[in-house]
Amino acid sequence: MIVAIYSTRPWDETYLCEANTNHDLRFLEAKLDHTTTPLATGAAAVCVFVNDLVDRQVIEDLAQLGMRFLALRSAGFNHVDLAAAAEYGITVVRVPAYSPHAVAEHTLALLLSLNRNIHRAHNRVREGNFRLDGLLGRDLIGKTVGVVGTGRIGQVVATIFQGFGMNVIAHDPYPNDVITDMGIPYVSLPELFAQSDVITLHCPLTPETCRLIDAEAIAQMERRPMLINTSRGALIDTTAVIEGLKSGQIGSLAIDVYEEEGDLFFEDLSNTVIQDDVFSRLLTFPNVLVTGHQAFFTEEAVREIAEVTIENLDRLEANEPTGTEVTVDLVG
Repeated sequence: MIVAIYSTRPWDETYLCEANTNHDLRFLEAKLDHTTTPLATGAAAVCVFVNDLVDRQVIEDLAQLGMRFLALRSAGFNHVDLAAAAEYGITVVRVPAYSPHAVAEHTLALLLSLNRNIHRAHNRVREGNFRLDGLLGRDLIGKTVGVVGTGRIGQVVATIFQGFGMNVIAHDPYPNDVITDMGIPYVSLPELFAQSDVITLHCPLTPETCRLIDAEAIAQMERRPMLINTSRGALIDTTAVIEGLKSGQIGSLAIDVYEEEGDLFFEDLSNTVIQDDVFSRLLTFPNVLVTGHQAFFTEEAVREIAEVTIENLDRLEANEPTGTEVTVDLVG
């Protein structure tokens, strides 16, 4: 089967080729959008990543090319018009789980770096400045961390934070028995916002969770918490978070995702002027730490993504169920 693979980076080609069985993989650096669909001409499947655009128009264009399958190299599918895919008979599959430890460990890295100002200290030392002013952190032991979303990643995060001696509380509309067995209580969102010294987000992007952290939620945060997001950028209202940082209602912010990241992340923009004024404003805060959607990026996770993607393609070509199909009824 010919597969057009968009948003290809060197690691994609390395690990997909390593896992490949007998497919004709055609690697494209371009993102999938309205202008690049012709690059998939002749392919039976398209393989995309998190910042590719797969809206109704793209689905219609792909259908006209005879596309049958859409393979996501991600767990999230909020960037895909599933209704349009179903209408045009295009089967959508994803990688529902790869390494929850990768994202959980990056969440911890962000927490430790931000709390102890390691990113600022690193820059100072490289300039010969060894003063400690402005680098004061806090002990984590005994602090309360609120975990929003207790799926596989949230569960690992909760386990790690318990190991640090932190008091863990959680919120999820679908409680996880493992979390309960760990002695972690589920609380309402307002309670979590009010009680937490650290708030970390690990939920999918749905209509219910879009802009979950808005001005109203921020107003409920009583402890000037550290806010961490390694899930989906649109879980937070960035403008409202900026106001929270300015007022001191939010103590600090660490993000690996951003709601308008499609024009920024995975690109080298070091010689250009960033046009996104909201993102540029974020970078001016000394208590903000940003990484470019790298939480998933470990050898183990990337290999697993490639292997599951190829297995999905194998099963689709053989007309077998993959167990990873994404349908309209999964939304929300």
